[in-house]
Amino acid sequence: MPRGGRLRTRLRAVTALSWPAVLAWRVRRQSLAERAPRGRALEVTSRIAGLHAQLIGSAELTLWARVEGLERDAVQAALWEDRSLVKTWAQRGTLHLLPADELPLWVAAQSALKPRHHVPAWLRHHGLTREQADAMLAAIPVALDGRQLTREQLAAEVARVAGIEDLGAKLRGGFGDLLKPAAFRGDLCFAPSAGRNVRFARPDQWLGPWEPAEAEEGVRAITRRYLAAYGPASRGTLARWFGIPSPAVAGRWLKGLGDEVAVVDVEGEELTALAADVEAIAAAEPAGEVRLLPAFDQYTVAAPRDREAVLPGVHRARVYRPQGWLSPVLLVAGRMAGVWSHEAKGDRLVVEIEPFAELGRRERAAAEAEAASLAGFLGGRLELRWAP
Repeated sequence: MPRGGRLRTRLRAVTALSWPAVLAWRVRRQSLAERAPRGRALEVTSRIAGLHAQLIGSAELTLWARVEGLERDAVQAALWEDRSLVKTWAQRGTLHLLPADELPLWVAAQSALKPRHHVPAWLRHHGLTREQADAMLAAIPVALDGRQLTREQLAAEVARVAGIEDLGAKLRGGFGDLLKPAAFRGDLCFAPSAGRNVRFARPDQWLGPWEPAEAEEGVRAITRRYLAAYGPASRGTLARWFGIPSPAVAGRWLKGLGDEVAVVDVEGEELTALAADVEAIAAAEPAGEVRLLPAFDQYTVAAPRDREAVLPGVHRARVYRPQGWLSPVLLVAGRMAGVWSHEAKGDRLVVEIEPFAELGRRERAAAEAEAASLAGFLGGRLELRWAP
């Protein structure tokens, strides 16, 4: 058969999908169509590839939106008592809560990328040489051996161990940029705070002995996890979600799954999905589910933000704000249909919802029910306001 004929045959074999079907499937896969049963918080956290934890309250609300009857202290207990969750810098270099037993996979996937401290621009920005950065990273697990340290304590001890006089001041500044490479290597995670001061520990001592997986195994596992919750996807969206510097590298991660993935056509765009999910995605139909998603919710983080089917372009800046801030979102049938906020005032929880367009009676009632559920979770008498 001529080459062009093979190409036409391949293109005809690609499954055609619509964005409403994709969003309906994502909503169900992420436990947003129907909340998971109580007690499944860890399973949900694994399924959606961790909880964005730049704001710990948002991480808690990400689970509240997905787990029925979630206890108010469930996340704190999992972090500091059960240690079934671990807080660390993960994808995109942002704080996440991850299932503790999956940390080896995340560390392995990070190891497949060029380390930040091997990048000349990163070294220049922090005023370090490659040798100093290597010494710093080698000193961090030594400094944390058998103890938990505040940032101030860790900075002083790492500077002493590494023998670099001005390193302490560098480690105390910023938002943990110099500590992130250690977290990526699995040498550092968060421990319970001392008052208002965060503390750090060694994961192998805080969680118990463990070994990172092989880099290739980690890449496959994390790529599979991403597609299972946020597919179909392009190499660009995968790169943005994980923090892969090049879409070409992300493309290799997708191709590395081999026959596990399939190319699909979503309204004229070729994307990649897990082959086992294609039939379910094609059959998915919007059911009008309504959820109040918190700031930095994983659904919003991974959504194809440039698609009108997901978010009208005229409202994009109200959700994806400057400096990487992501607004709380009113989700209706997988579509971002508004923004909202909440504030505790005495014994009241004031919730204000601002739809982008007029809602139907059913959607409005469902949003009110979500607000009532939120007040029950956070504690407080609901005062609901609808913005004009």
